[in-house]
Amino acid sequence: MSVSFLDRLGETATRKLAARSSRRGVLGRMSAAMALAPAFPLLPVARADAASAPAPTLSDFERRAQSRDATKCNYWRHCAIDGVLCGCCGGGVHTCPPGTEPSPVSWIGTCRNPADGRSYVIAYRDCCGRDICATSKDCHCNTADREMPIYRPQASNDIIWCFGTASTAYHCSTAAIIGQAS
Repeated sequence: MSVSFLDRLGETATRKLAARSSRRGVLGRMSAAMALAPAFPLLPVARADAASAPAPTLSDFERRAQSRDATKCNYWRHCAIDGVLCGCCGGGVHTCPPGTEPSPVSWIGTCRNPADGRSYVIAYRDCCGRDICATSKDCHCNTADREMPIYRPQASNDIIWCFGTASTAYHCSTAAIIGQAS
């Protein structure tokens, strides 16, 4: 049986490589290559898409949001609030009215401030201890911007969050900034 040209060429190349290198040398070079391979993406390479970052996609709420009047449902911090605004009930955007206490637990949302274009993590906390605040319908908000399903309760605004308070009676909701979202 005759040996093909490719078989002879492969055998010759393999024998020459084996004569000039040791097993330890080959294993050492392979190990070095494997150790350095993850560093290649860190090299400064001009990327075609790096020059133009895509514009962020704004939700319906973010397009209508304003940063002047905290007693309106379209105030930027209220992107995931569900309830009566405490600013309409004698409290503030992040403080409970007198005679109520803040719930020790809250739900969270990430809202974009139209004034500076940055996104912030907002903690929505219910104020408890009195009956629901009697105010105009303009202060009853249900903005479910990017609301998560109920299987993620920490991001759901459909739950009365008056757990751990003296009274579980819901009064109103606040929207405190926790920090800037990255």
